[in-house]
Amino acid sequence: MSARTTSKTNAQEAQGDWYAVHTYSGYEQAAVRNLMQRVESLNVGHLIFEAVIPTETRVRMKGGKRVEERERIYPGYILVRMILTEESQFIVRTTPRISGFVGGARGGVPTPLSQKEVDALFARIQSQTAKHHIDLHPGDTVQIIDGPFKDQEGRVGEVDEERGMVRVLVPMFGRDTPVELDYAQVRRIS
Repeated sequence: MSARTTSKTNAQEAQGDWYAVHTYSGYEQAAVRNLMQRVESLNVGHLIFEAVIPTETRVRMKGGKRVEERERIYPGYILVRMILTEESQFIVRTTPRISGFVGGARGGVPTPLSQKEVDALFARIQSQTAKHHIDLHPGDTVQIIDGPFKDQEGRVGEVDEERGMVRVLVPMFGRDTPVELDYAQVRRIS
C-alpha cells in the first residue's frame, strides 16, 4: 500500500487531523522515519499518531515487460495525523528532512486537510487497481511490436492511461486507420 508508520492505539484511531507536510523531495522515507523516531523518543505518541507517504501502484514497461511499482503521488510531501498544539507543531517543523507544513507559512497555523480530501486520498492510496504510466503522447511515431499489425509504423492518436490502451493511426489503403492497442504492443521510434 503506502509507506505508513504509526504510534496509535485503537482509542486514538479517530483522534487528530491530517496535515500535509513538505519534505525535501526524495527524502520522504527519511522524514517519516525521523519524525516517528522523535515521537517515540520524546514520548509524544498522544499528539502525533502516524505519518504516511502517499503512494499508488503504477504499471511501467521495463525491458519489454510490465512491472508494477509503488510511486509517490505527491513527491516532496507526507501526511501526518496529529493533534495540533505548539509542541506537536514544533516537533514536526524541526524534524530533519521536513521543511514545514503546507498552509502554515511563516509560523502561521497549519490548515488541516478536509475529511473529503482525506477520504479521496486514502481511496487512491488503497486502490488495488494499478495505474498505467504511458510515456506516449498524441503525435508520437511508434512501431507496433506485437499483434496482427506487427512491424508497422503509425502515429499515436489517443492515449488512455486508465485502461492502458493507445489508439494508433496506421496508414493503410491510402488513409489512416485507427487501431486500438495495449501500450505494451507499441514502441516509440526515436
